[in-house]
Amino acid sequence: MAVNLDYTDGQTPLDEDEKEGLLIPTITTRGELDEFEQHGVEKAIEWTLRRTIPLPDILTEDFVKQLHKRMFNEIWKWAGQFRTTNKNIGVDKNAIAVEIKKLMDDCRYWVEYKPFGDDEIAVRFSHRMVQIHPFSNGNGRHSRLIADILVNHGLGKPVFTWGSAKLTAKGTARSAYLNALREADRNNFKPLVEFARQ
Repeated sequence: MAVNLDYTDGQTPLDEDEKEGLLIPTITTRGELDEFEQHGVEKAIEWTLRRTIPLPDILTEDFVKQLHKRMFNEIWKWAGQFRTTNKNIGVDKNAIAVEIKKLMDDCRYWVEYKPFGDDEIAVRFSHRMVQIHPFSNGNGRHSRLIADILVNHGLGKPVFTWGSAKLTAKGTARSAYLNALREADRNNFKPLVEFARQ
């Protein structure tokens, strides 16, 4: 059965091979997919709440992959694996591992030398993760959750609210989030930090 995935602004289209990785054959619409994925995200959040995750563990490629797998392993066969195709956003598929390593190294520097406040460190981390776009699907949700883990477990601050709204559906919150991301693309992180704490 074919999956009809309507994409909203800022969502990355899946190619046919990636759609073949869908593990739930009854899903036929974007709404159904979003519902199952949200359930996976909630399970991953519960997992993070039951443990202490030290900063050195968070800032590894292994943790980046493990978190994505925990979020989406019941939905996508390729959950936790870096994408093997190029997309309309993100670095070249062959540069993902290198860019993730650079991000981890940069974040270690930010945490040690504090050129930014803790919230901005976590938001910059999330933003770069989105720019790299390491996975075929779920990059925005993954980047926000790993930023929450970084700011909470790694930096001892409360998790972000991310506008206190569902960001996968069209609406004012998603528009505000995408606008804040575009500002961060221009190296203005203030709107994204403010949105994260709204």
